[in-house]
Amino acid sequence: MRILLVEDDVQLADAIAQGLSEEGFDVAREASYEEGRLRAVLGTFDVIVLDVMLPGGDGFTLCREIRKRGVGAPVMMLTARDHVKDRVHGLDSGADDYLTKPFAFEELVARIRALARRPRTPQPETVVIADLEVDIRAHRVRRAGKEIELTAKEFSLLEILARRRNEVLDRATISAHVWDDNHDPFTNVLEVLVRRLRRKIDDGFAVKLIHTFRGAGYRLGE
Repeated sequence: MRILLVEDDVQLADAIAQGLSEEGFDVAREASYEEGRLRAVLGTFDVIVLDVMLPGGDGFTLCREIRKRGVGAPVMMLTARDHVKDRVHGLDSGADDYLTKPFAFEELVARIRALARRPRTPQPETVVIADLEVDIRAHRVRRAGKEIELTAKEFSLLEILARRRNEVLDRATISAHVWDDNHDPFTNVLEVLVRRLRRKIDDGFAVKLIHTFRGAGYRLGE
């Protein structure tokens, strides 16, 4: 089971991550609003655990944002705020559960397991943009009914562009999805990959779908 933990208190995050790992969970950690947003949107997690007070923003706003971006994983809020209005605020922001600090670790684990058992909001299996069809689950791509063969990296690039179609995505966002965290987003590897994908997706078609915005990033759309 994959857990995303967004917590800026290093000592607490260390303790939670170690404990969850010992319970058999695969834990990814982030420590700020923006890092948490990026990892939640681009990753696939069974449960997301969010601290309320984060550098760069608050967990309530972060929860609302990832919900708007289609993240359906259950969210648990962690906070020292124990007023009823704070719990209501968290749940109204799209969270599924709310645990106040300090808490018993056994309760955290039990709540995470309970959240993971809940039915998930399904992600669309096929994204359609003009005459382009991207079958996310089957890793199949067609344009105007013609099958297009892609490498794993080419498909990963197309997937993130398709999931966030009509949105300009910067290099760091794309690189975090296509490569691991150690990839340098300032190399020209991304440009090479975009050119390869563009040849397969756009060459020979009057309507171009992959667009470059200098200094900003790339967008998939009409």
